[in-house]
Amino acid sequence: MELAAAAGRPLTTAELGKSQTIPSSYLGAVLAELRRGGIVTARRGPEGGWTLAKSAKEISLADVIRAVDGTLANVAGTRPEKLAYKGAAKGLRSALVAVRAAEREVLESISLADAVGERFSARVKRLLDDPKAWR
Repeated sequence: MELAAAAGRPLTTAELGKSQTIPSSYLGAVLAELRRGGIVTARRGPEGGWTLAKSAKEISLADVIRAVDGTLANVAGTRPEKLAYKGAAKGLRSALVAVRAAEREVLESISLADAVGERFSARVKRLLDDPKAWR
């Protein structure tokens, strides 16, 4: 989010860590994952730092989560469609697949630029307008 707000200006790991109160060692590991995922790029030297690899409008929140965590929704490291439940719990697999689909729909619809500007689709706004969403 900080890189999206920086609009192409490189930010150092120290600057990013300070702005969000994230320890540099942890942030360095996250940035390395984001670089491997094609989300950020790094440039060395006095003018160096981290920037987004693409426009903030082209990177969804889902892209960022996938780069760091892999799949969007899993249960104990297993994708929901691979789960098998028996008896009364049989419907849980379908429920978990539906949860993943809803999560994907929201996270893929919000770009980094949208999140920085707090510009959301009508569907997301309806979810946010529900007081239950905030509890």
